[in-house]
Amino acid sequence: MNKRTARTNAKWYKMDVHIHTAASSDFQQPQTSMLEILQRAEAKGMDIIGITDHNTVSGFRKMSQEISQLEMLKGLNRLLPNEKSRLDEYHRLLNKILVLPGFEFTATFGFHILALFSPSKSIREIEHLLLNLNIPEKLVDEGASTVGATTDVLQAYQAINQAGGFVIAAHANSSNGVAMRGFNFGGQTKIAYTQDPNLHALEVTDLEQEGRRTTASFFNGTKPEYPRRMHCIQGSDSHRLIRDINRKKNLGVGDRATEILLEEKSFEAILNVFTGNDFSKTRPLREVSAPSFNFILSALEEGANIIQDFHPSMTIRGGKLYAILADICAFSNTNGGTLYIGVDPENKNNPPGVPNPQKNIELIEKEVNNRISPPIKCEIDVQDLKNKKILRAIISRGEDAPYALDENKIYIREEAETSLAVRDEIVGLVMRGKNLTVSSYQPQKESASTSQIEEQKTLNKTSTADDSVIEPKTGIELLPPQERNGTKYFVLRDLRNGNTVKNVTQKSARRLWQYAIKRYNEVSPNIQKIDVTWQGNYGIIRKYNVLNYTNYDLVYKQDNAYRYFFGVTSNGIHGPWKSLVGEMDD
Repeated sequence: MNKRTARTNAKWYKMDVHIHTAASSDFQQPQTSMLEILQRAEAKGMDIIGITDHNTVSGFRKMSQEISQLEMLKGLNRLLPNEKSRLDEYHRLLNKILVLPGFEFTATFGFHILALFSPSKSIREIEHLLLNLNIPEKLVDEGASTVGATTDVLQAYQAINQAGGFVIAAHANSSNGVAMRGFNFGGQTKIAYTQDPNLHALEVTDLEQEGRRTTASFFNGTKPEYPRRMHCIQGSDSHRLIRDINRKKNLGVGDRATEILLEEKSFEAILNVFTGNDFSKTRPLREVSAPSFNFILSALEEGANIIQDFHPSMTIRGGKLYAILADICAFSNTNGGTLYIGVDPENKNNPPGVPNPQKNIELIEKEVNNRISPPIKCEIDVQDLKNKKILRAIISRGEDAPYALDENKIYIREEAETSLAVRDEIVGLVMRGKNLTVSSYQPQKESASTSQIEEQKTLNKTSTADDSVIEPKTGIELLPPQERNGTKYFVLRDLRNGNTVKNVTQKSARRLWQYAIKRYNEVSPNIQKIDVTWQGNYGIIRKYNVLNYTNYDLVYKQDNAYRYFFGVTSNGIHGPWKSLVGEMDD
């Protein structure tokens, strides 16, 4: 069912949810009071802050106890003038700033996790959670970052989420972060630690930087092994009141913050952002003199990919509206995504815009509801770009696949291309919709022809003969064809997910497949004669550009045979392929 996003009351709020107090043992100015931290947050323009001391909530608890004590004295008419002034200041600041209780948890192997809760959450409950996370009882009030063996990262995510908090991987790309570079733990562990459904956001230290090597770019959903796009924010991680003038990276309260677009200033509204699919609702807080962040221009710089695309117009004539519907169907069947309508990637500075945007939103909603089944989740809103109205459609990955346009056209997204799914892909979508795995899917047995048996032998041999080969993670692998009745039938492996598509002919192939078959027919008979750049058994056949992306055709020498990989994007290059193509490791 479509849902139109309304932003009539939405407002940008300034937020720093990683603030330490004197309750942390490594706080650099231990005489600093909680009132001074609130006053500094106000001076920095913060609307929302999080108190996240190391493995303790005692800083927030002491503030709450102090306020309760002052209010009790007020009720007894025993407040001294200075106490009344202090209580009034607390009330003024807490009416202005939303203060979230929480902690920075040290998980197994020293990874840090931020846990934030509603101000109405009982402090006793939060402390009980810390004990359940194996913080020793004698250390619950110590505020130490070193607390011995505690709880695994994934278990901590789940426990915090189930306790009603939102979960943020602290300084994920830096020291003690779950996505930091150079830490010797397996790739599957890193994927699990950054893609777990109980994790709501990543805190990163390079949010204001641009380029494909930033943390936010890495986790934008285009990498095959990291298909879940992650919300990325920044926080000060302040261990002092004001930035250290001698060590500029030693930040104070509010010195590195995030802006968040909320309908209201509340814990629940923040959690809704972090559990939603609108990634434009957070942005780095920048100085007034710095250029403001524009997520549409940022998307245009990235270009079309597996999770986003652009349409200059949406006229019915010429099939432009149909192309939009096909993309919406494809995103629902694949990883979800965002469509921008009224922008032209070829002319970024002069977007055509969409006339009468509300009328066109209603048209898209009507067409989606009437023509795509089963119902999908699609949010549409209006954005401004260079004084033009742009439509943005946010499509969630569907849980009831496959989704079909006009009852029988099932589209999927493959890199920057939307294509009709073929039989094997449709089977995979059905299995996904039924929560089946390949091993649990048992099709009815049929007698196999000799050519089909040989085809399967080729597939098995190619995919298992050398387990040491590191395959690219995008593009397709084309296996040697089988010829039946004068027609060559190819087997293709989607390198993003390992899915196999059989019985592909030159005539039935989609664009990338047609290219791969054409190149295979040109290259495979002459592989020993053509100019291949080799590094051991790994080789580059061709490097070329498609849209904004560099693509590669690659080959791997396996004994006396060769394996061919076509249309591999930069996101799929890893391991020994990186040094071959001249890229640095992430």
